[in-house]
Amino acid sequence: MSQGSHHTNNDERNRDIKININGELFHRDEAKISVFDSGFILGDGVWEGLRLHHGKLPFINQHMRRLWEGAKALDMDLDISPQQLIDRILATCKANNMEDHVHIRLMVTRGVKSTPYQDPRVTITPPTIVIIPEYKVPSPDTADRGLDLYTVYVRRGAPDVQDQKLNTHSKLNCIFGCIQATKAGADEALMLDPHGFVSTCNSTHFFIVRDGEVWTSTGDYCLTGITRGNVIELCKQNDIKVRQKNFTLSEVYGADEAFVTGTFAGVTPVKSIDGRNIGDYPQRQGKGEMVARLQQLYLSLIAKECD
Repeated sequence: MSQGSHHTNNDERNRDIKININGELFHRDEAKISVFDSGFILGDGVWEGLRLHHGKLPFINQHMRRLWEGAKALDMDLDISPQQLIDRILATCKANNMEDHVHIRLMVTRGVKSTPYQDPRVTITPPTIVIIPEYKVPSPDTADRGLDLYTVYVRRGAPDVQDQKLNTHSKLNCIFGCIQATKAGADEALMLDPHGFVSTCNSTHFFIVRDGEVWTSTGDYCLTGITRGNVIELCKQNDIKVRQKNFTLSEVYGADEAFVTGTFAGVTPVKSIDGRNIGDYPQRQGKGEMVARLQQLYLSLIAKECD
């Protein structure tokens, strides 16, 4: 059964988490927003996925910058400073007695509307800010076994249609891709750009390894990934040749290794794409040498960040 890179085992502690809505804490069963909220009506908002590691939020300044840039692009005034928001996130985790192994979904919508209509001028409240912290540990099996990907018909759009660099609540193209991949029995969708080159996955960023080099897309048609950028920098700092370039599915099928990156699971190997085993899988029974090295480098980077 397909599970995806965000697969995790259920944690009973999540039954009683407190969720922060506009600065107030509610038990998860009582956490509610208005049916007139812009996020519910239109998907009008921006969001971030964060981790709590030893009481700290790795790469939080990068996440805040991306959130504020997205809000500015949508002409949203967040009505709060980045530091105030960081303090609110940490206070929410503290109220839940959380220190480690926590995944946080931060969601910001334009606010409540006077009527169900897309025009921002009918918004009558400040932005709605929701913080959901949950105990979530990436599945060790997925980190070793790897993912099966499937190339879907849904393309990453051009920026004059919907800019794929924005981390907005409007994720329908990714959802379509996820559905098609799931129906095909895969874990995640591999998506192409408008020109037919490999772009990204529906919820993670995609890399391949060829002849000791790490390749990823140009980034023109995918979200500005925090983990993606950190992995690229780790390659540069550790004498690993990394290229951001156009490449095709044929080059993917012939790759030595493949992997995806994301805030939740870090670096996750890919074992097959469209039914084709990548590299010498299944003989090697899991991740290759480059993926194993990058996993360790990334774990060390998080440890340094939270020291």
